Amino acid sequence: MQSPAHTMQARLAAWPQGCFVADYQGRRYGVTNSSQLDGRSRKLYAEELGGTDVVSLNLYLSTSGSPTLRPCEMPVEKVIAFITGAVPVQAEAPQSGPLSP
Repeated sequence: MQSPAHTMQARLAAWPQGCFVADYQGRRYGVTNSSQLDGRSRKLYAEELGGTDVVSLNLYLSTSGSPTLRPCEMPVEKVIAFITGAVPVQAEAPQSGPLSP
């Protein structure tokens, strides 16, 4: 069985890069998914459109290739629930403007 960090790594790699919209629990989120350092670092920031919920995380690959999940000021369970439950629906930035963490 894969670790939660491995699952998150695979899921983020499969999602669109850049800004897109995702559905999660009946709500829409503006999401920014980015990769740095030749894919060894990933950052995700999601903001509920028309609401107040936020999901933010960093995922790092060690030199051995093992991923480390680092949620930003929220429980790891919230991040895992969002990443495993959200569904990307649009590959362009939402009309409300650019997203920034």
